[in-house]
Amino acid sequence: MNLKLFRAHLLLLLLVFPVFVFSQTLGEKLKEIDAYAEKARGDWNIPGMAIAIVKDDKIVFAKGYGVRELGKTDRVDENTLFAIASNSKAFTTAALAILADEGKLNWDDKVIKHLPEFELADAYVTREMTVRDLVSHRSGFDTFSGDLLWYETTLKDDEILKRLRYLKPKTGFRSAYGYQNLMFIAAGKIVERVSGKTWSQFVGERILTPLGMSRTTTTVKNLKDNYSMPHNESGGTLRVLHTGNVDGATAAAGLNSSVADVAKWLRLQLGRGKFEGKQIFSEKQAWEMQQQNTAIPISQAGAKFIPSRHFNGYGLGWFLWDYHGRKVVSHGGGLDGMISETAMMPEENLGLVVLTNSETPVNVIIQNKIFDVFVNAPKRDWSAEYLTRAKAGKAADAEEQKKLEAAQVKNTKPSLALKDYAGTYSGALYGDAAVAEENGKLVLRMIPSPNFVADLEHWHYDTFRIKWRPSVAYNFPAGFVTFTIDKNGKPDEIKIDQPNNDFWFYELELKRSK
Repeated sequence: MNLKLFRAHLLLLLLVFPVFVFSQTLGEKLKEIDAYAEKARGDWNIPGMAIAIVKDDKIVFAKGYGVRELGKTDRVDENTLFAIASNSKAFTTAALAILADEGKLNWDDKVIKHLPEFELADAYVTREMTVRDLVSHRSGFDTFSGDLLWYETTLKDDEILKRLRYLKPKTGFRSAYGYQNLMFIAAGKIVERVSGKTWSQFVGERILTPLGMSRTTTTVKNLKDNYSMPHNESGGTLRVLHTGNVDGATAAAGLNSSVADVAKWLRLQLGRGKFEGKQIFSEKQAWEMQQQNTAIPISQAGAKFIPSRHFNGYGLGWFLWDYHGRKVVSHGGGLDGMISETAMMPEENLGLVVLTNSETPVNVIIQNKIFDVFVNAPKRDWSAEYLTRAKAGKAADAEEQKKLEAAQVKNTKPSLALKDYAGTYSGALYGDAAVAEENGKLVLRMIPSPNFVADLEHWHYDTFRIKWRPSVAYNFPAGFVTFTIDKNGKPDEIKIDQPNNDFWFYELELKRSK
């Protein structure tokens, strides 16, 4: 054979063969993930979900599974909209990064430089809180503290921020991690104040439009066709919920998107601020957002469950951790009936998004499966393991319910006639809760949250069991309202004991005002 011709053939093989092998290998990986995703959806009885995977700046997988709404036949596809909830936080920090690139703010600016009206209970913390503090969960407030101010309320962001002065911290300033939505509302207000545009306008013009995220919306009020409805078991069985109003917390949890759109966002992040030749924010800011600012402890149980995880922390709008020797940049999102996940392994140039329309851990299950497949980790059936944990959790809940029932003091009566408990109970942080007698029963209405209506059934003494009406989408377990009686024999306060993982009713301090 002619030597030049041989070399040409050899060069062609070297150029083509690795691509052929990679394509085949990638195809096998995606086939395995696809089959596992469908199995996991069945394991957890999820109406619908969607997944996209980005590898080497290409969307290599984008697919929907199941239906958009229980009882209907419309299928989920890669363009179906879901609420992405707290995945919105990284869009807020990206907006701040753009403004930092333009010299209009600095991560270490004091918040009061941009929001002079910003006020917390502690004057020192008010004075020293920085933009970086707002978006790295180290304010001193408890995880989810104050979330009843924005969840399903009619309060605007300005009014929510005015009430921060009544919120009590749990730890010292900058001393511990505490996941905070209210601080991201403040960060969104800084975007507005510095740019002269609303958060929605700025994010739309500077991020969504340049990326071609044309289906993504910043409110449920303008959802386009092909959107998914949320589902959970708050009615005792899986049911369709209303789309939740979180317009007071848009910068923390407001976006609705599809996996096809979010995949473009992942390409931007993996591209260190660059997307298809456009530099949306600088590589310097991309690096800044993905550096740890707040350490998050790993429990012994957590380390045992995922032994390859050695650190855990929060950057600026992103969680940071390691998995099988690779750094992971991720975030989850959760609202009533919608759970989501975005995650990236920058070293592998790999990103993923999982959007679901029910409340299960499938977002993390699929995330872990995708990572395992791409890093050739030992195989684990994450769905089976989480099902075992969920079963144990339900058994523990059932035991707690038995203890609760056993603790009820039988054959007691309220101290007063039902009409005497009626009135308005108010707190500086939240506002008003109204108790009324209706048709021989007490009814509780949380005034800032029109959907929060509950029938109160006598439990024992001056304690009543909460029976939330179907307008409440959150899947609350058994809860109680206790009326305290003053020295004159009149109700002077209600204490709401409503166990759950997200909303702290004990913060409300509702005393009788009318």
